[in-house]
Amino acid sequence: MYTQLQQRDASRNPVNVATLRSMKERGEPIACLTAYDASYAQLVDQAGTDLVLVGDSLGMVIQGHDTTVPVTVNDIIYHSRSVRRGLGRAFLVADMPFMSYTNPGQALDNAVRLMQEGAAMMVKLEGGAGQVKIVEHLAAHDIPVCAHLGLRPQSVHKLGGFRVQGREQAQAERMLEDAVALEQAGADIVLLECVPNELGAAVRGAVSVPVIGIGAGPAVDGQILVLYDILGITQGRMPRFVRNFMAGTDSPLEACARYVAAVKDRSYPAPEHCFS
Repeated sequence: MYTQLQQRDASRNPVNVATLRSMKERGEPIACLTAYDASYAQLVDQAGTDLVLVGDSLGMVIQGHDTTVPVTVNDIIYHSRSVRRGLGRAFLVADMPFMSYTNPGQALDNAVRLMQEGAAMMVKLEGGAGQVKIVEHLAAHDIPVCAHLGLRPQSVHKLGGFRVQGREQAQAERMLEDAVALEQAGADIVLLECVPNELGAAVRGAVSVPVIGIGAGPAVDGQILVLYDILGITQGRMPRFVRNFMAGTDSPLEACARYVAAVKDRSYPAPEHCFS
């Protein structure tokens, strides 16, 4: 009985929602990475990553699409299930793909699939105040939720491209209000993408749940990057917030460990990785 628990390293207790909240409270940075298969999942887990996201970024780095829009629920389930087999300690979050949460019933059905079939421990969805009812519905059914604000890749065509969000005062104020509303609705984590440092710090201070940033400055509770970006695998122009941790090593495990260490000692993100 409970063989999955017996197989885990007892010296590394699995991360859960309470762990992440405690890390925020004591000021310990949360190190997060994406992963898409069991082998890389094992590697990032061994490196000490606290949270692993099966992101719909797989549409770009795995499937070769220009955006995340073509990714399906079945795609996320397949990769999430694979990643879960490689994890021992890290907390597993799975993205809800484009148009998979247009109403509370659909959102619940797909979230249940991601957790039952994909073995996810939390789901992530994009959107501000318009997603409050969705988050409330999921939270009422004990589905842990990460709310994604700022640059929302699923809305790239509406936003007009991959660009920094929240530089205008009105937009920044609205994002701050959205973060508070989503926490009140039951969100357990807020993820901020491509926003100015000042806004990242403001959101972090306005909510009691952990705030994870990707291009959101150094003042948030944790950082997340796409695994293929930190390993120097992704080709072409890189976002400003990306740092190649493979530089100077030939070991992917060492690169991931360097990333985790840099997040923990707050040397990443450096000023050159941030937006003003």
